[in-house]
Amino acid sequence: MLNRALDHLEEWIITFLIGAATVIIFVAVLHRYASGMPIPGVQDFLLGIHMGWAQELCIFMFVWMAKFGAAYGVRTGIHVGVDVLINALSDRVRAKFVIFGLLAGALFTGIIGSFGAHFVWELFHTDQVSADLEAPKWLVYLCIPLGSYLMCYRFLQVTWSFIRTGHLPHADHGHVEGIDKEDATEWAKLPSDLHPADVKPESRP
Repeated sequence: MLNRALDHLEEWIITFLIGAATVIIFVAVLHRYASGMPIPGVQDFLLGIHMGWAQELCIFMFVWMAKFGAAYGVRTGIHVGVDVLINALSDRVRAKFVIFGLLAGALFTGIIGSFGAHFVWELFHTDQVSADLEAPKWLVYLCIPLGSYLMCYRFLQVTWSFIRTGHLPHADHGHVEGIDKEDATEWAKLPSDLHPADVKPESRP
């Protein structure tokens, strides 16, 4: 139950950040070009709207999104990895290397999270703010310990799952959300000049 709630929270944060950043960038670019049009009244109104903070805010949002997105990548197995040599080993030796790699990732992200937490704690006792938004610097850098600790937890979660099942999370890049695998192969069951009727359902174009 806790893992499911954490999964949804992680996805909601990433979705909100990328969606909000896209809207802010669009509005900022539109405002910049519209402000240059010599339209009486409208130009003066647009020039009176200050949007210099938009770029800084989007940078912060993308940094937060990257930190939480990295943890999401560990959970779903979408990170790029070179496993040619690992897969050539025997199952027992391969399992040991996989567990070592996952625990090394957990150790590294745990260390980064601890250093980040100490850094944020030091910033919390200062008056440092960002240049345009004038947001507290500790709030901006809070994504380092939060994202790193979450990524550490995901590494440990994947490690425990691998020990129990022997499988790692693997992202299916050909899967479309909302479409079952059976539905995706329905084309093979239909008579068509392009898709012969004797094609097996498990075949893919």
